[in-house]
Amino acid sequence: MKIYKEIVRKLDNELDILEIEIDEVLVKAERGIQLTKKALKQMRHFVVDKGFPSKENEILFFKKLKPRVYCKLIYYVKLFNIEEKRPRGSTKSQIKYLNCYIDKHQAYLNNNLDFYHYYRRDATTFDEQYFLRGKADLRLFPDTFHFFADEQFSTSHDRMVATILAYDLLIVHLKQGIDKLENNGICSKNKDLHKNPRIIWTAHKIYLVELIYALHSTDVINNGAVDIKDIAYFVERVFKVDLGDYYRAFLEIRMRKKGRAKFLDALKENLEKRMDETDN
Repeated sequence: MKIYKEIVRKLDNELDILEIEIDEVLVKAERGIQLTKKALKQMRHFVVDKGFPSKENEILFFKKLKPRVYCKLIYYVKLFNIEEKRPRGSTKSQIKYLNCYIDKHQAYLNNNLDFYHYYRRDATTFDEQYFLRGKADLRLFPDTFHFFADEQFSTSHDRMVATILAYDLLIVHLKQGIDKLENNGICSKNKDLHKNPRIIWTAHKIYLVELIYALHSTDVINNGAVDIKDIAYFVERVFKVDLGDYYRAFLEIRMRKKGRAKFLDALKENLEKRMDETDN
């Protein structure tokens, strides 16, 4: 499985650079489509040529590895179509347009809620039916015809996993777009945050995102009567940092296999260590 994990790792790095270096969303989406198609083509070549040494490896590939790449292709294709047709009129019309797509993608997740929960819980009961090639039963899964298009590189549900992951990303992108429209001028102000720095955040930004969501989840600011974007903007100003797409960053935190509260665990560990050292 090493070769597949390396393809995923390389693609993630390329897309991270893409997100940082390119601001124009349509250009970004086109380049993202090119990169993900290339990665999928490489994966398919190895799958068809080498196969899998065990059922467990095949399930791992179609449940976890292929969807991590395929979801990015779906994401960038959808992103391009949405942004290309986005109205250039009033803020109100743009917000309405983006909310429409949020509702549309959320409806898909709601309509497939059982499988959504199955995947998010990392359940395994039906993995052989869902993620082994040639195992689909059309009497059970009548809407999964897509895998017939490429039986050598598809199972009945790998596309559904990829679609769920892609729609999660799209909803995050659309909500961020609405935030920018509703807080006109805030994003441009963030460019000035690095002027005359005094106290600055020097750790990974994702740790700060983890802290922000922890504060929001425990209702310790304004007794909970505050939006996540308001906390994020306040923290950005205090620590002279631009958090960028913090919704997407939180989605990545949620998807961690282990140690989802990694930074908070480290805070607790280091604080207790300091207390122990002071006591001695």
